[in-house]
Amino acid sequence: MVLERLRAFVQTRYPLGNLAEFATHKTVPVHRHTFWYYWGGMTLFLIGIQIASGVLLLLYYRPSAQEAFESVRFIMTKVQFGWLVRSVHAWSAHLAIFSAMVHLSSAFFLKAYRPPRELTWVTGVILLFVLLGFGFTGYLLPWNTLAFFATKVGTEIAGVVPVVGPILQTLLRGGSDVGDVTLTRFFWLHIAILPLALAGIVGGHLAMIQLQGMSRPLSAKDARSMPFFPNFFLRDLVGWAVVLGVLLALSVYWPATLGEKADPFAPTPAGIQPEWYFLWMFQTLKLFPSHVLGLEGELVAVGFTGLAGAVVLLVPWLDRPARQGRAHWIAWAAGAIGI
Repeated sequence: MVLERLRAFVQTRYPLGNLAEFATHKTVPVHRHTFWYYWGGMTLFLIGIQIASGVLLLLYYRPSAQEAFESVRFIMTKVQFGWLVRSVHAWSAHLAIFSAMVHLSSAFFLKAYRPPRELTWVTGVILLFVLLGFGFTGYLLPWNTLAFFATKVGTEIAGVVPVVGPILQTLLRGGSDVGDVTLTRFFWLHIAILPLALAGIVGGHLAMIQLQGMSRPLSAKDARSMPFFPNFFLRDLVGWAVVLGVLLALSVYWPATLGEKADPFAPTPAGIQPEWYFLWMFQTLKLFPSHVLGLEGELVAVGFTGLAGAVVLLVPWLDRPARQGRAHWIAWAAGAIGI
């Protein structure tokens, strides 16, 4: 009786009939590639875990060079289950980026960027870039040795960009070198600016998917469909449960470590390298010689990576055969080389 009154109260003030009807009639294509549809939901689920665990960490974290390391150590050693929350936050960051990469790769090979879904692809690529931004800014926050010198190298790479590079480097660092101001700026980027960008991009991405539906591969134009709710949604829940189990297992058996507190006056440790999702850029910089055709090797390498990012964004317009409903071996080769 109480639920019926509450339902009547809501319906008289907020008629959601059209929205409920839309949700009821939404369908998902069923074919031999349907498995790849679940990776978008997994990415969204892991982002939710990131937000929840990040809020818990904020209760104790202090964003200053003098207190950041000690506050993280306090979380891991004194706060009940603090070590688990930090490990979940760290591992879910890795898994969210991995899941987003798999989702983007599957969308590429299934030609999900064909008209009229060009902007859906663009928002998905920007979402991956934002997640990489979360990884870059969050890496410095524990203020340990590896994070400090990796951030120093990363901001030096940003400074190589022509014209705007020095301005961008100063904007990120808050000065000529990585210090207390850098940590503060990365903290606010991590918890305020990037989350606002993430909310807008995810909202737009989901709205486009809802309006246009899920794309069908070129080989499955006549595939049957299943209702999104409850059929596909229940399968999504099973996938989320599996991901949560994997996440907790990784967090328990391979918990996040802290290392030593950063010392700006210490020499750069040997063999330092960034996280796996930036390793391709790091290795690209190492492969280029000091000078290429009279230009600085670092400048050419940064230009190459920037060009690669622009090409990924423009895939829906560059892959002309896909726009005409055809697959081409060049697109498959480009995707394989990218991976």
